[in-house]
Amino acid sequence: MARITYVEFNGTRHEVNVASGLTVMEGARDNGIPGIEADCGGACACSTCHVYVDQAWVEKLPARDPMEEDMLDFAWQPDPARSRLTCQLKVTDALDGLVVHMPERQI
Repeated sequence: MARITYVEFNGTRHEVNVASGLTVMEGARDNGIPGIEADCGGACACSTCHVYVDQAWVEKLPARDPMEEDMLDFAWQPDPARSRLTCQLKVTDALDGLVVHMPERQI
């Protein structure tokens, strides 16, 4: 279980516990967090679960795989260092305290 903070574009914070084995996207979906649409359901086939990872966490996460890199090209204003697709971030105890920021919109 990890405590993850989702920050909406307007600054509203949502701190939720997400079970290990789920993805950060599933944690948002299961807890009704606005701003992560996840149109493809977690198949890494869209960019509607895009977030900006808090700077303190960038180096702590596993590297993006080529498929995630490709899909981030379609995200709203991707940041080369901080953008991630939440469907590709598996929750483990090591993610306890993770903070992600939603973009202004998803496309």
